[in-house]
Amino acid sequence: METLDQLRLNFNQDSLLVLNVCLGFVMFGVALAIKLSDFKQIAHHPTSVIIGLVSQIFLLPLLTYLLILSIQPHPSIAMGMILVACCPGGNISNFMTLLAKGNAALSVSITAFSTVAALIVTPLSFTLWGALYSNSAQEVVNIRIDALEIFKTILLIVGIPLVLGMWVAAKFPTLTAKIIKPVKIISLVIFAGFIIGAFAANFEIFLHYIQYVVLVVFLHNSIAFAGGYYLGKVFSLPLADTKAIAIETGIQNSGLALILIFNFYDGMGGMALVAGWWGIWDIISGLIFAWILSAIPIRIKVKS
Repeated sequence: METLDQLRLNFNQDSLLVLNVCLGFVMFGVALAIKLSDFKQIAHHPTSVIIGLVSQIFLLPLLTYLLILSIQPHPSIAMGMILVACCPGGNISNFMTLLAKGNAALSVSITAFSTVAALIVTPLSFTLWGALYSNSAQEVVNIRIDALEIFKTILLIVGIPLVLGMWVAAKFPTLTAKIIKPVKIISLVIFAGFIIGAFAANFEIFLHYIQYVVLVVFLHNSIAFAGGYYLGKVFSLPLADTKAIAIETGIQNSGLALILIFNFYDGMGGMALVAGWWGIWDIISGLIFAWILSAIPIRIKVKS
């Protein structure tokens, strides 16, 4: 049987270019909603923002590494898990936080910080945890990690659209107010359409190998939500903040992970299957988790 490490999905250079453009447009739409005031949230809620970033940047990769050591997945699946964990939060996390009745402003701040920080954090974090796993893996996974090249790619498809979107929002606020909603809707529809098309083109491959990733992604996504939630509890944060941090940790930018996989690892099967299924599953799990969290009442203490 063809191993997952040797498996290559039906994806060519033209498809990769389209995916790069799609994600760049999505990030531009996200940036239109980011204001400098979002970054000032750290002055008003420093503890919650810092804990949210720690959960996103450090806790999730750590929990991922421990999960990998526990379940010993196929090497390329393990590397896919690590890469997803090292990416910033997904752009639907703010919407999910609203559904969960969490602190939406905090969610936006964490998304903004983690997305900008991804320029440096994602390549460095993936280099660190990927090397740590490769050194401890029972099977050698043939993956070369070039942090500088990954940084260049993230700068191109995330950094530039972010700067451009924030500049447009600050320079042309009236225009931005008119286009922000349609741009977000169009970008998400285009991106979702591309993912669905790519999924359809690889449907038979997916059916053949789905058993390798369904349980792994379920466990991985579950510990992400749980890790963020209980970290907030440990530090006795307000429930609304805890909800936001849990969702920010559980919703990852798997689209960025897919682009890195096809740019640098020739669409290695195990990695691509993990990132692709994560992108589908975390929407489903995010809606379920947000619905569960929304049922938890936020108690406000009133001084007598």
